[in-house]
Amino acid sequence: MAKRPVIFGEVLFDRFPDGSAVLGGAPFNVAWNLQAFGQAPLLISRVGQDALGEQIRETMTDWSMDTSCLQSDMSHPTGIVDISFRDGEPSYDIVAGSAYDFIESAGFAALDNVAVLYHGSLALRSDATRQAFAALVAQLPVPRFVDVNLRAPWWHQQGVLDMIDGATWVKLNQHELALLSPDAGPGADVADDLRQRHSLQGLILTRGSRGAELLGDETKISVAPESATQVVDTVGAGDAFASVILLGLLQAWPLQITLERAQSFASAAVGLRGATTTDANFYSQFSAAWGIRVGA
Repeated sequence: MAKRPVIFGEVLFDRFPDGSAVLGGAPFNVAWNLQAFGQAPLLISRVGQDALGEQIRETMTDWSMDTSCLQSDMSHPTGIVDISFRDGEPSYDIVAGSAYDFIESAGFAALDNVAVLYHGSLALRSDATRQAFAALVAQLPVPRFVDVNLRAPWWHQQGVLDMIDGATWVKLNQHELALLSPDAGPGADVADDLRQRHSLQGLILTRGSRGAELLGDETKISVAPESATQVVDTVGAGDAFASVILLGLLQAWPLQITLERAQSFASAAVGLRGATTTDANFYSQFSAAWGIRVGA
């Protein structure tokens, strides 16, 4: 059996100004995309014993996702985020005390055949989930991919920097880089300094309309964005990008190709309402172009 990615963190509903609600949460979005690309991810998260939680479980099952580590919580509701837009950019009102803030370590005692551990920073805002995550890291001596998502007021600088320690790969955007390195001098190569200080194998910096770059020990690769035919919203574009970076690592693609494909997929994802879609054809066009066998 091929080794699989483990994805840890929040699953929730993004609610939009038009009244629509779309499944989201960066870890869930990444797991959903990787499932579409045939990578059999294992999502570790927690939902309430409520209608929204049942909808998440049913939707994952319909997408053939593994729900064995999707925990149920009798006391806390399924996560909700209210999204609003200003000048085309999303802002997030993230409800506290959600089920994913109370992930327990008892539910993943027998994990094996793991290739990589992916997680973000939001779910680690709570003591309970941080403790479960620490137990998971101790159990899984595998490369760790950190996807930084700084959502005020649910983060503090030193906590995120501590989380990056011991990681193999880190992805963040230019705004998050500035927040984590407020004392960097003018002209400093802030991203590579962060990579070296934390002994990362690679750092991926996304720059919105300016594309992205990947930094390694002796590597600096840049890619320009493709023009999007229609921008519905940018929610989940970074998650789409991270999904294909992970896919490239799992498939051992050259880093230049991985970065180009991640940018291409993210450019297409902004044409979706929310971060994901149940339209398998959206994914199959990329799978075919990239030589990914799905369902074999």
